[in-house]
Order: sequence, then structure tokens, then C-alpha cells
Amino acid sequence: MPAEKPRAEIVPTNHEWRRAGRIVINAPIAVIFDLLADPRRHADFDGSGTVQRQIKGPLRLSKGATFGMAMRVKLPYTITNTVEEFEEPSRIAWRHLGRHRWRYELEAVDTATTVVTETFDGSTALFPPALKLINAYDNNQKAILKSLVQLKIIAEELAASI
Repeated sequence: MPAEKPRAEIVPTNHEWRRAGRIVINAPIAVIFDLLADPRRHADFDGSGTVQRQIKGPLRLSKGATFGMAMRVKLPYTITNTVEEFEEPSRIAWRHLGRHRWRYELEAVDTATTVVTETFDGSTALFPPALKLINAYDNNQKAILKSLVQLKIIAEELAASI
């Protein structure tokens, strides 16, 4: 019988402009945080299919750091993100020009297991209702679940090689 594909769960936010998901990853918290803090790896675990690659910025993120990404939604474009939260190894968040935020919160269960919650926060956007018009809330909810599964696969492979 094949192994069951990992799944992330939707986390209710009780907020009109936020969407979140959670997954348990069998990897140390530092391994996962290092992946999130490396913008060169973001395309590897992006569940939306829009992140293509890093085009500028540091090798490791820090609070206030900016990093540019090549993106694609039907047509290619670039976007610059700014890290707004950086609390190693438990929290990292960034936003771009529209000011909506992507946040990862990590909680170590033990030395080899971590719960990761990803949140898309449109409440910080310049005009949150506009994101609803382009279906950003529903699309990001789906992308979060896919991103978390990809992050789990990558982090667990890394942890197994240590």
C-alpha cells in the first residue's frame, strides 16, 4: 500500500481578510526556518505556482531585508518584498507593494518535530476588499495548503540527510 500523501489543514482565522493553514513537519525547527529565510528556496515550496526565482537580495533574510522575485500569473513580472517580522527560529513574514503579508510561524513540538502555520494576511493590504475581487483569499487558501505540503517534503528530506 503506498504511503499516504501529506496534507495540511485549514486553520480558521475568524477574520474576513486572513487565510491560514497548518502542518506538522518531522524536522527540527532550525532546518525549516533556514528554508524560509533563504529566498532562493521560495520557488521550491511555493504552492501557488507563481514564484519563479529570486532575482535580487540577500542569501539569507533578516528584518527589513528586501528581496526581488521573478513571478508569473499568466504573464511574467517582478515583485520586491520586504521582511517585516523576523524572530529566529519561530516567525518570519514579508510583504510587497500591496502591503498584504505572508507569515510563517513555527513551533517546536520536540527536537525533531515542528508545527508550521502559514498565514496570508490581507488585512494589512492597502485596500483589502480589492483582493476579494481578484479571488486572492480563496486562491491563497489553496496555495497555503500546497506550500505547506511542499515545505514538509523538502524539510523532511533535508532533516533525513543531516
